Amino acid sequence: MNLSGAMRARLDGVSDVWRGDHPWASFYDFMVEHERVGRALWKAGGGTDIGLLYEAADEIAHLAPGASVLDVPCGGGVALRGLQPGQDVRFVAADISPAMLERTAANAARRGLDQVECVEADVEHLPFADDAFDLAVSFTGLHCFPRPEAAIAELARVLKPGGVLTGSALMNDTGVQYAPMRVLGRAGGLLGPSGTRAELTHWLATAGFADAQIRTSGALAYFRGSLTPTDSSVHE
Repeated sequence: MNLSGAMRARLDGVSDVWRGDHPWASFYDFMVEHERVGRALWKAGGGTDIGLLYEAADEIAHLAPGASVLDVPCGGGVALRGLQPGQDVRFVAADISPAMLERTAANAARRGLDQVECVEADVEHLPFADDAFDLAVSFTGLHCFPRPEAAIAELARVLKPGGVLTGSALMNDTGVQYAPMRVLGRAGGLLGPSGTRAELTHWLATAGFADAQIRTSGALAYFRGSLTPTDSSVHE
């Protein structure tokens, strides 16, 4: 995506917008938590099936005991719907916004999820060791990052060989009918540059997700891929 210097600088500032407590975040959480209303609003606004988000989050419930999960950006904790009380997993909710982390912590408390850790972090510079997680989830977050390719590379770094990345993002080539959504989102400082589905495929493959699958639903693309083990990791 070719961008002017001024446009790139403005899109780079999207992280500053999300460090606060933007009203859109509360509305988004409301839509996800109230399924009947959310389904209607997501279909009307973005032509997308919110049920795909619920299905993706359900993967968390089926992880093996002792598994580790990174949710970034966690927002208000929408991925927590896939986590079960007492489930033997490490769940790290990361976000650049203290307000979002407070919402996630409150959401976890309401659900009786005492295994949730909240960490303030930038997705491009995660404070975690290499090979730390079995699953990384990033729901409706990639389009908010100023450099989505760098974010995917960093998520690959903290995943174990064979680990899974799953998420969703507003893409740039899903139809002209969604162009106003993208234009208004960027004008309001909420959206980064995002990319096309072909670019997303390239970013995932470059980061090591050779088998990544992308499913389009209206304005959004849902993606999932396993991190291909390197030769060094296979022989360790």
